[in-house]
Amino acid sequence: MNYTILIYEGAGDFAARTDPQKQQAYWASWPPYLKALRDAGVFVSGAGLQPPESATTVKLRDGQRLVQDGPYADTKEQLGGLVVIDVPDLDTALDWAARCPRSPERVVEVRPNMLPVT
Repeated sequence: MNYTILIYEGAGDFAARTDPQKQQAYWASWPPYLKALRDAGVFVSGAGLQPPESATTVKLRDGQRLVQDGPYADTKEQLGGLVVIDVPDLDTALDWAARCPRSPERVVEVRPNMLPVT
């Protein structure tokens, strides 16, 4: 079954991505985790996301498209990336989520993927 690990990051995590004094440590934490997922044969796909200020939100109201710059929700943590894994059960997915690189600001959520509608 596929599960998606949603990685929420705080402002400090997003800032660390480009801070000359912090970015090496930030980026160095990800390759070993992704390699472990690939080596275990559970990695399906994944992507890091640009910072929240790069988001564009689209709503449809009365047949009109309303476009707004910025993320959908204004919260302390924003979605920073995701990893889709194929594992037998939720407990295994949670084990992999617990291994995700994290800072004190980072929150990791696990959700089962829906099966495609045919």
